[in-house]
Amino acid sequence: MPKLKSHKGLLKRVKITAKGKVKWRKPFKGHLNSHMSGDKLRKLRGTALATKGDIKRLKIMLHRPLKAGDAE
Repeated sequence: MPKLKSHKGLLKRVKITAKGKVKWRKPFKGHLNSHMSGDKLRKLRGTALATKGDIKRLKIMLHRPLKAGDAE
């Protein structure tokens, strides 16, 4: 059986840490931010970790063992 390929579109958008957690950029911060409050913009800063609910789907797409990030 041939090797399974990881989902290339997903790999461009996420980083897998050494311990197997998945990090990505938070959505809704690319443009059109002038109408957002400062509170909202501060919450969108930085990166997010994949939650327990995301992990099952991500394991299937990436064909590797992963761990959920700690709850924020």
